[in-house]
Amino acid sequence: MEQRRTWRLSAVSAFVGLVVAVASVLAAGPWDNGQRKAERARAAGSPGTGGERHGGDDARSAPGAAPVLAPLGTAAVAPSPDSGDDAVPAPTQAGLADALEPLLDENGADGALGRTGSVSVVDAATGRQVYGARADAKAVPASIIKLATGVAALSALGPDHRIKTTVVVPEGGGKGKDKDRIVLVGGGDPTLTARPAKGPDAPASLRKLADKTASALKKSGTDSVRLGYDTSLYSGPVLHPIGPNENISPVTPLMVDEGRLDDSDHGPAPRSHDPAADAAEEFATMLRDRGIAVKGEPRSVKAAKDGKGVRPLATVRSQPLSALVERALTNSDNDIAEALARQTAVAAGEPASFDGAGRAVMARLNKLRLPLSGARIADGSGLDRADHVSAALLAQVLVRAADPDHPELRPVLTGLPVAGFTGTLRGRYAQDAVGRGVVRAKTGTLTGVNTLAGAVVDADGRLLVFAFMTNGTTDPQGAQRALDRMASALANCGCR
Repeated sequence: MEQRRTWRLSAVSAFVGLVVAVASVLAAGPWDNGQRKAERARAAGSPGTGGERHGGDDARSAPGAAPVLAPLGTAAVAPSPDSGDDAVPAPTQAGLADALEPLLDENGADGALGRTGSVSVVDAATGRQVYGARADAKAVPASIIKLATGVAALSALGPDHRIKTTVVVPEGGGKGKDKDRIVLVGGGDPTLTARPAKGPDAPASLRKLADKTASALKKSGTDSVRLGYDTSLYSGPVLHPIGPNENISPVTPLMVDEGRLDDSDHGPAPRSHDPAADAAEEFATMLRDRGIAVKGEPRSVKAAKDGKGVRPLATVRSQPLSALVERALTNSDNDIAEALARQTAVAAGEPASFDGAGRAVMARLNKLRLPLSGARIADGSGLDRADHVSAALLAQVLVRAADPDHPELRPVLTGLPVAGFTGTLRGRYAQDAVGRGVVRAKTGTLTGVNTLAGAVVDADGRLLVFAFMTNGTTDPQGAQRALDRMASALANCGCR
């Protein structure tokens, strides 16, 4: 019994490494009526957003995501079958059924979980589904589709990739109609900011880009320009199918502060109707403040065909893709998610549109050998009800993110909100909830749709990933509580 207790504490501490991002795993501390006090306290001390630290936009070589999740094969996962009494016990279908089915029966049908639901719980060590209830049924996933978007982008581009925003001079210095013109070229970074930005974790700065541009112009003897802006990287409709909405800006490769018209950095907010034009106007003002006259109003132009025939003047780079994925997941950031999907499309040679991005994400998931039968991905954010995937697919996405053979996908785990403490789970899981500080999961909510997918270490020290999906709910708060109780049940059971 004491041996089992030791495994349990060390495994949970390893999993909480996801929360605090430390390299060493400490003793978990005392238990109190089945509640993991030490883990919750440690989670409370962690930052509210993101799971990693990342270098600034001028870093020449960005580090990949740090290995803050316990590697597979250690305490959070079962050793080999012949490792003796110290092996972490594997969960069983019967054990998981005992933990989950009473909750499903209580909340199913006409209860909080609505008309239809599906569940997949997978042993991360083996990738084997241990428990499923309509696991292969397709349903509207809402925001948990961002797990697939993040995995696809990281697989296509790598965690160190940075999105560039560039100022160029067309046609060898500008001649004829392009004389004295410079062009601000959008590269697809929605986190480019016009606000003061300092420190190694700061997003790319429009102010710094203006500093670099003004300095380069003055060195060349230029003190007056005409400004164009180029949004040709993206194609297709600019508005998301849900239309103008406080949850997402028009999808364009050039914007500042996600097109927000207030001081917020996440959540719903009033949005610009033309984020690219607003960004160009802001940039023109910054150039004037730095002694460069800008003649006329900024105009929408294409710098050059295929990026050729232009001379780069100044560039800033986003935080690494690992940080963008984490932010997209922690705060359920729709603007970043759509940008990640389009970056995946660009990498695949697909049009950077809703349709092209959907095809590119699906192709990447297929390359990772994920179960895609019948799936449809219509956007990167999950706001589109045309998205249809299974719980089994999303659980396997998380398995890939935990796979030591795919370290590039780890930010999908480190970006998951922590129950009761960070991101979209900050206000969920009561103070005495079993899963508080232990469950890490991505939330999904649309009218009539409630979903939850993430990872948890069970009471025997086994790392499990799960996806819970329900459509047809009429009580969103009740549905959220029901899903949270299901995740907590995984955290607190031996499942054998």
